Amino acid sequence: MARNFKDLSEQEILALAISSEETDARVYADFAAGLKVDYPATAQIFSEMEVEENEHRRVLIDEYRRRFGEHIPLVRREDVKGFVYRKPVWMIRPLGLKAVRRHAEVMETETKRFYERAAGKVSDASTRKLLGDLAEAERKHVTLADDLQQEHLTPEAEAEEEKAHRRLFVLQIVQPGLTGLMDGSVSTLAPVFAAAFATQSSHDAFVVGLAASVGAGISMGFAEGVSDDGSLTGRGKPLLRGIVCGLMTTAGGIGHTLPFLLKNFRTATAVAVFVVAIELLLISWIRNRYMDTPFLRAAFQVIVGGVLVFLVGIWIGSS
Repeated sequence: MARNFKDLSEQEILALAISSEETDARVYADFAAGLKVDYPATAQIFSEMEVEENEHRRVLIDEYRRRFGEHIPLVRREDVKGFVYRKPVWMIRPLGLKAVRRHAEVMETETKRFYERAAGKVSDASTRKLLGDLAEAERKHVTLADDLQQEHLTPEAEAEEEKAHRRLFVLQIVQPGLTGLMDGSVSTLAPVFAAAFATQSSHDAFVVGLAASVGAGISMGFAEGVSDDGSLTGRGKPLLRGIVCGLMTTAGGIGHTLPFLLKNFRTATAVAVFVVAIELLLISWIRNRYMDTPFLRAAFQVIVGGVLVFLVGIWIGSS
């Protein structure tokens, strides 16, 4: 059972402070290591914060030795009520800037409050002064974590980190989503329009399109999810990529399938063709916006492929 903070002795409070500073220093070291490749400027700041936390631990140990001797009992945050559970850093990789800054801000806010309460609980003047000084240091860290990007990164470093952030967003979200959208929009054209022209029935075309879209979404989702774990490519968590790819694949096929809910076959077909044109233009825009592909080139590549599949579907359905 975790103990209440008010029941801790001054010796236990100092022991808790020592273990907390050691844990925070290791967390900042993990942040620095995880961000070093993509966000070197922010990684350097966390390395400096690690050094400060280690210095806090050193002065706390000196104070503990002065008052209580050499043996320091193991008192951890999880042994005391009131502390927030924080997911270990190794379980939240790959690290993102926003997640790290939010994590650091919560850490420092919690530690600041701990030192403020601890300073009011101890009777030794020297210990109280030390805890008060550490509360002030942690208050500065809260501000640092909150305003890390705006105040402590040069414009050049900020620009580089934004570029890296955009690259990660493209790798982890846009790329699997675009792959799914292209596959869903193009690969389902043939079965949907083949069924439509073969049966002249909006209902039959809708059923085929729905089955093709959902089936393609499941297939593409699994394929993307098991392609790699993201540890070497930086493409992020496979589960997230699989979900994004699967949903976008299904959406790509559903877009030109939904018009066949209209009972009038000719109207449904005309609307579906219009939706197909919108889908192909949207894919071209996404490739231009995030993949740096010239719009005309992207449109030509996507539209030519889409039109060929569309014509094959009509040809097979009419034969």
